[in-house]
Amino acid sequence: MKKDYYEILGVTKTASLADIKKAYRSLALKHHPDRVAVGEKKGAEEKFKEISEAYGVLSDPQKRQTYDQFGHQGIDQNYTSEDIFRGADFSSIFEGAGLGDILGRMFGAEFDVFGGGGGGRSSRHSRGRDIQYEIELPLEEAFSGVKKDIRVPRHEFCKQCNGTGAKNGTALKTCPQCRGQGQVVMSSGFFRMAQTCGHCRGTGKVITEQCPECSGQGLKRVVRNIEVNIPAGVDNDSQLRVRGEGEIGQGGSGDLYLFIRVREHDVYKRDGQDLYMDVPMSFTKTALGGDIQVKTLKETVEMKIPAGTQGGKMFRLKGQGMPGVHGQTPGDLYARAMIEVPTSLNSRQRELLEEFAKESGETTKGSFKDRIKKAFK
Repeated sequence: MKKDYYEILGVTKTASLADIKKAYRSLALKHHPDRVAVGEKKGAEEKFKEISEAYGVLSDPQKRQTYDQFGHQGIDQNYTSEDIFRGADFSSIFEGAGLGDILGRMFGAEFDVFGGGGGGRSSRHSRGRDIQYEIELPLEEAFSGVKKDIRVPRHEFCKQCNGTGAKNGTALKTCPQCRGQGQVVMSSGFFRMAQTCGHCRGTGKVITEQCPECSGQGLKRVVRNIEVNIPAGVDNDSQLRVRGEGEIGQGGSGDLYLFIRVREHDVYKRDGQDLYMDVPMSFTKTALGGDIQVKTLKETVEMKIPAGTQGGKMFRLKGQGMPGVHGQTPGDLYARAMIEVPTSLNSRQRELLEEFAKESGETTKGSFKDRIKKAFK
């Protein structure tokens, strides 16, 4: 008596097609005959055939409906064994799962998977590797944006052999192992797989005489001068991509990724788009009030100081912070009042301050310098 198809795949009768594909994918990899020991191949082949038959029915809406209504009898009467597999989308069960990588890990090789009945060599080529490059900027350049000329080393196709690796670009012959196909076809069950030819590395050609310029590699290391535009507002976590400036590959060039590092500033401290700074102020200015000039990264502005300002008070200069990389509203600049205590006084200044202290009811204990420090701490 045949086993229930749902039970074979380990799914419920209400399972979605995605669940059925997932279950089959897991079981197919586990029980594939090429993955088991020699003595277990026969049992694996039977199991593999069983789960493939179950998937062939449950993945087809019409066959599944017939099976749900009449069971195995309905399937056996209406479909031959060939019909069961016809229309089953075996090629899609590994979509998003990287079948070539999975099979490569299974058999220690690189694989391409062909659709049912199709043939021919895969024409896909890998693109070149991406390159990473770090740029250090002062805060002023991060604020305004800047154009930078950078020197980036990378490999390019050898001009003497046009990237073939052969002397004069002509010393090539058809690979005898794959006959110019670049791949060796292998079949197993309903899989038809193409393993990259190890003799010619998938090129379909072998070199008879190496290019003296690149020693048969087809690539030469060069240093390119590239001008890049760094937008205003970049920060330490900013990453810029320059398309096509990475390593050269048969499938096209990779990209150049620029990682930005902004140096710390002696005056301004950055927090996102906001800036912070300490602004020295005389104690007379903070006591009496008035206007002072503050130099920002953008311009010099006047800031009004109210009478009686205490040390440590924070003033907000709206829009004087860092601009947004993507056009956001600029941040703000926060200026903290730092009161400067005089370190040397002439006799008249000392006399006036002592009079001020007397009028304020301050004690005369301790030195004048100590009293001043205490008053403005």
